[in-house]
Amino acid sequence: MAKRKILIVDDEPDFLEVMRTRLEANDYEVTTAANGEEALNYVKNSKPDAVLLDVLMPGIDGLEVLRRIRKMDDSLPVYIITAFSTDERFKAASKLGASGFIVKTDDLAKEVDNITSALNMSARFHKKGK
Repeated sequence: MAKRKILIVDDEPDFLEVMRTRLEANDYEVTTAANGEEALNYVKNSKPDAVLLDVLMPGIDGLEVLRRIRKMDDSLPVYIITAFSTDERFKAASKLGASGFIVKTDDLAKEVDNITSALNMSARFHKKGK
């Protein structure tokens, strides 16, 4: 079985590296993007199986990236990852079609568990619209 391709989008290099290492250890193929433009180019050209998307980024923020991803592929699982959650952000992301939410914590093991659980759920219920 082929590894599932995951795109992680975040402007924090340390977070990207830790998540990449941990998810690759869980048998995912991981690509990272440091900003919204990189993320949109990857989604357009490489068709990931799921996206983990930070909300607060310079340039194009995560909500706008989500909006544009939905125009390209309305069934791609996109999980919002944020350390600064507000009801407004959750509502806006839900309205745009976010697949779920993962709140960043200081417990990386718990974050990886939450992320892999979300990805496993999307693998069971997501039918790729290629």
